[in-house]
Amino acid sequence: MAPDHLTERDYAQLAEIVERHAGIKMPVGKRLMVEGRLRRRARALGLPSLNAYCHYLFGQGGLDDEFQQVVDAITTNKTDFFREPIHFERLVDTIIPDLLDSTGAGRSRPLDVWSAACSSGPEPYTLAMVLSDVAAERPGFRFSIGASDISHDILQAAARAVYPEQMIEPVPQDMRRRYLLRSRDQERPTVRICPELRQQVTFRDFNLLTKGSPWQRPMDVIFCRNVLIYFSPETQQAVLANLCDSLRSGGYLLVGHSESLNNLDLPVTPVGPAMYRRK
Repeated sequence: MAPDHLTERDYAQLAEIVERHAGIKMPVGKRLMVEGRLRRRARALGLPSLNAYCHYLFGQGGLDDEFQQVVDAITTNKTDFFREPIHFERLVDTIIPDLLDSTGAGRSRPLDVWSAACSSGPEPYTLAMVLSDVAAERPGFRFSIGASDISHDILQAAARAVYPEQMIEPVPQDMRRRYLLRSRDQERPTVRICPELRQQVTFRDFNLLTKGSPWQRPMDVIFCRNVLIYFSPETQQAVLANLCDSLRSGGYLLVGHSESLNNLDLPVTPVGPAMYRRK
């Protein structure tokens, strides 16, 4: 049997469509990974090969129905609880006190936080743990967490909030006791985020290339971490400019430590490691 691979033309066409509509780059180095994931999608549709799958997409008009599945298949969903933990420390010791004093966020109205490109949910649930602890120490403190991702399937997993037990290693023991429920299945040890925490997070489908935001209000804090590295500089500029438009004056934008806003024209000032304040 001949090897089942994407033709150069089909791969280039897929890469162009995905970058244009989702902003995600598909360099040639990712070709084997993309082929492996799309083979599984082809099998799910009962198609015998990648060639047949691409014929369905491009020759039979299947791309409109299948585009979200293509994005889900090629999207990288690396995520962890308490990833880059200094950001959560700064949220508690710097950002929240500043916003309480300057805008009343958290006291006169809820502190509004957006986890953009939230993947399967560890980041927004980490935020919910941290902010719930703040609320326990500051009577009357209120907050709201919105979380979005381009992948519908991954958002469904985030809403279920069930994770392999090894994923919770970064979560402090006291938070595990307060916020996590352990499965009784010893053969498949999992944990689930407790209902009180799940209720604190609202999930929305959202493409970061879309103008505006999925929320009806400006945000006080936006986490958009470890996703910009998949975008071209031009797309980074467009995405970040839109996020800044969705951020209140004096609000905070946090990006991944491997990501830089240098050479981008944005209304923000650096205030810490991968932390920026809206002018």
